[in-house]
Amino acid sequence: MAVGPDTLPTLLPISGFKIGIASAGIKKVGRRDIVVMEVAEGSSVAAVFTKNAFCAAPVTLCKKHLELGGVRYLLTNTGNANAGTGKQGMADAITCCNELASRVGMSAEQIMPFSTGVIGEPLPVAKITGALDAAIADLKEDNWLNAAWGIMTTDTRAKGACEQLEIGGKTVTITGISKGAGMIKPNMATMLGYVATDAKVDQSLLQQWMSAATEQSFNRITVDGDTSTNDSCVLVATGASGVEVPASGVEADAFITALNRVMLQLAQLIVRDGEGATKFVEVRVSKAASVQEALDVAYTIAHSPLTKTALFASDPNWGRILACVGRAGVENLDLDGLQIYLDQTCIVESGGRAASYTEEQGQAVMNQEDILIHVVLNRGEIIESVWTTDLSKEYVAINADYRS
Repeated sequence: MAVGPDTLPTLLPISGFKIGIASAGIKKVGRRDIVVMEVAEGSSVAAVFTKNAFCAAPVTLCKKHLELGGVRYLLTNTGNANAGTGKQGMADAITCCNELASRVGMSAEQIMPFSTGVIGEPLPVAKITGALDAAIADLKEDNWLNAAWGIMTTDTRAKGACEQLEIGGKTVTITGISKGAGMIKPNMATMLGYVATDAKVDQSLLQQWMSAATEQSFNRITVDGDTSTNDSCVLVATGASGVEVPASGVEADAFITALNRVMLQLAQLIVRDGEGATKFVEVRVSKAASVQEALDVAYTIAHSPLTKTALFASDPNWGRILACVGRAGVENLDLDGLQIYLDQTCIVESGGRAASYTEEQGQAVMNQEDILIHVVLNRGEIIESVWTTDLSKEYVAINADYRS
């Protein structure tokens, strides 16, 4: 179950970035569940990771290897998170890096490992390492779509985005894929994301721009309010196009805008494929006094089980939204001075139901797949949005049966 059309743009290859996919049979025999990504020498690599204190062994190892510099390969397995696995989990992640490194003539420190799947189970090292040769043999630049399928867990759709722009009269391409459907909440979410560009970008700039883009994309989505142990997102700039993006100016702004679009598209695709989702919901808070205030209100609405179940039922029970705004912790909130809308329909003003509101208007909006809940606080000029889903019976079924 997912919201919106199941279509993807053409995922254009990135020169200097190759992808190979293979089947290790980690959770299901025959499923393609190992992805190897080869990064051209001299590329810049940036990444962001989960803030969960129980972060998985591969996340800890990724941070260490990224800091050392010179990353050349990314290794991803699905079906097993290698989280909550203690010292053995770290040893297993290191073994996988060593095995790939020996096959490609690199050091283990040049490998970044990623895992996603069930938490608390030992990593099936033999299965993973047994599939490496096949993945390496499959390495090619036009393998993005296959990789998008290969990194999925409970996802029902592959997720990808692509942008091209002109810099200095030459074409620059940005292509990315992501996975995630449940255990989705900022900082970051149970997601993996891989984005690459053939532009040349200084590593410190790349990290700065990626962190900013993540804050407005992957850190603005929530399905169920659970932050995973394994979240990771990587951005690689190979420089193979010969186009160097400057630190500032019109060309830098154009690149940042394109990067932000790719990241936001990937993030919103995760929400559209949220476990059991039947609605895609933007919660927008405008005229707030601060970013934090706006996000407090937005997330209170987006995480409310009562609001999310009303969305699933297509029930315009606007009192649940009003209650969320009231308990979001905004100090000195002027109830008479705010408005709440469903799309363009005002449902609350002057401290109660809008005089112009009718149940038929609310029902018409709630019957849609795409819904906007807009809260106007009238306290400042800040606008922030988060994206979420409804909470369906299917979500409960998926997660009740996850390990079976």
